[in-house]
Amino acid sequence: MAASDKGAAFWMGAQTLPIPMTMFRENREKVIGELRKVRKFDGTALILLQGGDNISHYDTDVDYVFRQESYFMYLFGVTEPGCYGTVDVATGSTTLFVPRLPSEYAVWMGPLLSCDDFKQKYEVDAVYYADEIDVKLGELNPSVLLTLCGPNADSGLEAKPANFKGIEKFVVDSDILFPVIAECRVIKSPAEAEVLRYVAKVSSDAHKRVMKNIRPGWHEYQGEAEFLHHAYSVGGCRHVSYTCICGAGTNSAILHYGHAGSPNDRLIKDGEMCLFDMGANYNGYAADITCSFPVNGKFTDDQKLIYNAVLAARDAVCGAAKEGVSWVDMHLLANRVMLGEMKKGGLLQGDVDEMMSAGLNAIFQPHGLGHLIGLDVHDVGGYLTHCPERPTQPGANRLRMARTLVAGMYVTIEPGCYFIEPLLNKAFADPNLSKFLVKEQIDRFRNFGGVRIEDDVLITKTGIDNFTVVPRTVEEIEAWMAR
Repeated sequence: MAASDKGAAFWMGAQTLPIPMTMFRENREKVIGELRKVRKFDGTALILLQGGDNISHYDTDVDYVFRQESYFMYLFGVTEPGCYGTVDVATGSTTLFVPRLPSEYAVWMGPLLSCDDFKQKYEVDAVYYADEIDVKLGELNPSVLLTLCGPNADSGLEAKPANFKGIEKFVVDSDILFPVIAECRVIKSPAEAEVLRYVAKVSSDAHKRVMKNIRPGWHEYQGEAEFLHHAYSVGGCRHVSYTCICGAGTNSAILHYGHAGSPNDRLIKDGEMCLFDMGANYNGYAADITCSFPVNGKFTDDQKLIYNAVLAARDAVCGAAKEGVSWVDMHLLANRVMLGEMKKGGLLQGDVDEMMSAGLNAIFQPHGLGHLIGLDVHDVGGYLTHCPERPTQPGANRLRMARTLVAGMYVTIEPGCYFIEPLLNKAFADPNLSKFLVKEQIDRFRNFGGVRIEDDVLITKTGIDNFTVVPRTVEEIEAWMAR
């Protein structure tokens, strides 16, 4: 955290992006402006959020590296654990409540910050200790405390409402805030867009470093290590936004590879395709980029066929996506284009629209086209109560949102084509699907793996602004990897 002529900012050094505290103040103003449209409040209505806490490794005294809860980060920009924050809906006055740490903290953990230090660091109106929250809120005598409670459509978990000893003395409403603040997070401000552009650039450069340095004989985790090194040492990104997916060969068809049971540990053999899905995280803001490429830097004809089918799907969506367009339609467009290219390549036969009606698209791309992204890699707002319900068509039923696009949304576009043994067997066993498959051609690809191309894009009124800057065509990838 640093101060400049423009005020306090989060900053990781001269080569990184300063994030001014004014960005979080603008977020607060946006939320209270929307709350006033929803409800007229009598007396003093306060937004009350509780930040994240340190979490230990099971029963040990070792903590996970802390990352702030996303809604709390959105309003306050605070990087420390154990805090509360309030915002007066009428005036915008903002107060932080921070932990009262023992004097021994300074010996083991560094200098103790005073309340005034926190006030200057985060440019808020007042700071008190968290153990004073009951008393200080009592002095304000709020008519209502607006706490956060609502479901995450992806995880199925609930946002945690603020709680402290003595909260039962206050009138608490846990219904009003959630849909308002979640919807506010869907549309990115210009300041947020610049942070997302930065972390996408850091992630793009890290992917390019991996592509340039990788070679047959590496293990998958060595590609991951290259990415992590660049993201942190050059970009100042201490966190990634999700577990890195570094699949080679048949592992590239495992959609969420890289978990503890398959920890990016396979040896990469000459001639294999790599599918590396990795995104850095800067002060809570996420990137999510996938690059697919041959480890030796030279595509075979079969690899070109599948890669170009996915690239054509991605290009079709990039050319069509804009404000007013249905995200479900974009998913179906990508699938239709990809199946058409596979038919041209001799893998499929028959009418593409009939393939779509039968659900063949979900055999080769079982996941959705993409998702909202921001302070969470699968960002909130996909299925709020006012949003369209989840589609029922095969493939589209995996979409993390079914909304009409609006300028300011930030989404991933990530079509993919995978040869997944259980799904292929299912298709061959179903006469409604098998009639479209050219068996001798499909069988040739059973050990191929998969290809995914994923870009992070900002929706505009007339199109997209693509923040991902990596080689994408076969020719660009081969030229970059030959350097």
